[in-house]
Amino acid sequence: MAKQSVRIGAGAGFASDRWEPAVELIEQGGIDYIVFECLAERTIARETLARRKDPNGGYNPRLEPRMTDVLPACVAHGVRLVTNQGAANPLGAARKTCDIAEASGLHDIRCAVLLGDDVTELIAARPGLRLLESGDPVESILPGLAAANAYLGADGVRDALATGAQVVITGRVADPSLFIGPMLFELGWSYDDYAMLAHASAAGHLLECAGQVTGGYFADPGPKDVPALARLGFPFADVSAAGAVIIGKVEAAGGRVDIATCTEQLLYEVHDPSAYITPDCVLDVTAIELHAVAKDRVRVTGARARPRTASYKVSIGYLDGYLGEGQLSYGGPNAVARARLAGEIVRERLKLRGLHYDELRIELIGVDSLHGPAADRPEPYEVRLRVVGRTRERRLAEEIGWEVEALYTNGPSGGAGESRQVRDVLAVQSVLLPRELVKTRIELVGPR
Repeated sequence: MAKQSVRIGAGAGFASDRWEPAVELIEQGGIDYIVFECLAERTIARETLARRKDPNGGYNPRLEPRMTDVLPACVAHGVRLVTNQGAANPLGAARKTCDIAEASGLHDIRCAVLLGDDVTELIAARPGLRLLESGDPVESILPGLAAANAYLGADGVRDALATGAQVVITGRVADPSLFIGPMLFELGWSYDDYAMLAHASAAGHLLECAGQVTGGYFADPGPKDVPALARLGFPFADVSAAGAVIIGKVEAAGGRVDIATCTEQLLYEVHDPSAYITPDCVLDVTAIELHAVAKDRVRVTGARARPRTASYKVSIGYLDGYLGEGQLSYGGPNAVARARLAGEIVRERLKLRGLHYDELRIELIGVDSLHGPAADRPEPYEVRLRVVGRTRERRLAEEIGWEVEALYTNGPSGGAGESRQVRDVLAVQSVLLPRELVKTRIELVGPR
């Protein structure tokens, strides 16, 4: 029987987020669900590479400590958990979660695993598909292909919840969809009721980044003060069967929820406010109104939606060469001039040695690394040189750091604090794949 309302809490906004605020929500927030959103664009490709090294890995690296602290609270307070921490290995994450539950004395935990987002083979078999960002065919990046994952929607999450499992674990699912799934399941909405999907999508989008809507990324001391940031709480949404949405937080938690924080999050990552495309609908936020109804309570009205598209967006992660980097600090009088000279020495040294890079950048962190060079900025008393180059050859990438380190005795005076590293470039592009090609399924995992 459908409920009249449901309260859903945000437990994480990215892979390495804190989980104390999630425990606080579970214990003090009166929530029905806690949702951990832990996948950024590159995360799942990164975890695919991790799984190649360890077939038992490939899920969120912090799953074990997070679940160890959260599961007992969920059981004690009757809260169900939904998460995409499964990343490239949702089944492995479910098995690990059940093991954690058993070790904690929770012997009846079952996980429903939503599968089907991994479409790597489908993409590899369609080299003519066009990449949305560059217009090039998929064939151009197939040699470095690491992972291809479709952004699944809320219907799969709803169906996983219908199994009765305490925990739902997924791979790639669109961020708002993780929150919409419990609404569909608890409130009995049809997946074709776009009026309700509009309200649900707006609520999901407001919750998906957790602490951002309670003031975390909003804070700017002076212009936008946020109280008790070290104890920042995470938000929840009260959603009624009629589609009413109120965003709030636990009273004792740090942070703030008001029209300003909600407005910033509402527009976050929305390319076209009149057509925010998700797997569930095409959301229009241009008519949304936010009303402060009490302290740390904001009502959300006016969301509209058009029918979902006939395709899923697929995020493709691929290896695209290497970044070589070296850093060195300079301080005291004339620090900027010495750092600039050091950077030019490295540039000339690489050229003299016949080492060529696809791209080479020389930056002064604290001066021009974010906004580029400008003549009218005050000079800092200390500055850090960063030299970074992109190349297809790891050996060339390594040489940048060595040349920066050589500045200790071969460059301007006062250089200190050298660091160097080489990183794989894990690039991401996207394609559209017809929905009918993507087959989802649900598997149950219980105690072993």
